[in-house]
Amino acid sequence: MSSPKKEDLPAVPSAMKDELANFDSGKMKHAHTVEKKVLPSTEEIKQEKEQQELLKGIKSYDPSKLRPTETQEKNELPTKETIALEKGAA
Repeated sequence: MSSPKKEDLPAVPSAMKDELANFDSGKMKHAHTVEKKVLPSTEEIKQEKEQQELLKGIKSYDPSKLRPTETQEKNELPTKETIALEKGAA
């Protein structure tokens, strides 16, 4: 995309040209700019990179490498006698 030619630009009214020519920049007030978007710290960037690498590793994992497992319950429920003994002790 090229810049427009001078002939294609709209004409500036003469009153505006006079105002621009006679403008005193000394009357302008100083503007204080404040950065509202705070950039992340290096620690935050490091944490985000680690999380992205972890997610990348999870997504690229081959599920065919998994082996079937068999679940075994090791937490035995108390018998009636055990429950009766605990009630009697209390």
